[in-house]
Amino acid sequence: MSKKSKENQSQVTFPRLKIRPETEEDFTKITEVNDLAFGQKNEGILVERLRETERFVSELSLVAELEGKIVGYILFYPVTILSADSEFLSLSLGPMAVIPELQRLGIGSQLVSEGLHAVKRLGHRSVIVLGHPEYYPRFGFKPASRWNIKAPFDAPDEAFMALELVDNELTGKSGAVEYPEEFTDAS
Repeated sequence: MSKKSKENQSQVTFPRLKIRPETEEDFTKITEVNDLAFGQKNEGILVERLRETERFVSELSLVAELEGKIVGYILFYPVTILSADSEFLSLSLGPMAVIPELQRLGIGSQLVSEGLHAVKRLGHRSVIVLGHPEYYPRFGFKPASRWNIKAPFDAPDEAFMALELVDNELTGKSGAVEYPEEFTDAS
């Protein structure tokens, strides 16, 4: 594919794409979308397990629906950032998935953008993500090390990122992100 074709492909818009919170009827399809997008069952299992926890918020679990079919998914899950003398809440972004045949067409970007608007409207103040360092900075994510926020596992500095939804929310805060055991059990 030529460079020009790739550029045009990445600028496809889906005016009828609807991004909304999940419903119980979506559960099986959400698992399928994650399994297809990642080529494995870990992320689908993770979402199923997180859905059973007390911290899971269905308004933070969003689907992308196109012509009545779920084609994408994004989850924002509450996490704690702990240091020796403090702790504060944030959200973890992930998984985020789009079915393979519609990847690289902008659906993931719409999920992230609309998801970030939704979490901000709900009063959340920051988001953490482990993701592609070429992708997430376009939404304002920066290396979490900027705020001395660390992953609880080995991760490249440029891939472990944070986003302030409220100006200076992370200033003066630091620590390690504490993910629930479901994150490690599903991998």
